[in-house]
Amino acid sequence: MADQNSGDKPDLDMFGNKVLPIRDRRGRPSFKKDKDNQDFVVVRVAAGWTHKRIAEDMGVDEKTLRKHFSRELENGAVFVDGLMLDVLFKRVREGHTPSIRQLRERLAEAGPMAPRNKPAELEDDEDAEEKAAPIGKKEQRLQDAQVIPDDYGDIFAKMGRRH
Repeated sequence: MADQNSGDKPDLDMFGNKVLPIRDRRGRPSFKKDKDNQDFVVVRVAAGWTHKRIAEDMGVDEKTLRKHFSRELENGAVFVDGLMLDVLFKRVREGHTPSIRQLRERLAEAGPMAPRNKPAELEDDEDAEEKAAPIGKKEQRLQDAQVIPDDYGDIFAKMGRRH
């Protein structure tokens, strides 16, 4: 019995196989998402690469790419364009003349922006009524039930004070 617990022999299970550690990592190591990988995907999406091509270049499966980088795959071009505008605007603040011209051209191409957060007072009532979705029968009944009729009065007055 003393030799069963000695540290000299490798640990064996009841079938005689070597006992493996609990966290045995077999197969492909799990993927680690980091900022460099995100930038890598964003730039390639903005350049028009397919998901398959990006996954091959990264050395991962397409499913792994979609799982970890869904946001980047969907909005990559927007991220890159925004980043370029940020850099351009920083150069404009520094007084870089070619950047000023380039930013003006970009803004002229964009055209006038639609007004955002328009106050409710400025909206036309007619437009609001046209945009209102039609309501169903149940909703109409609920709204009608909230309206108090003019002839509604004291219930005792209708009973003729019989009690």
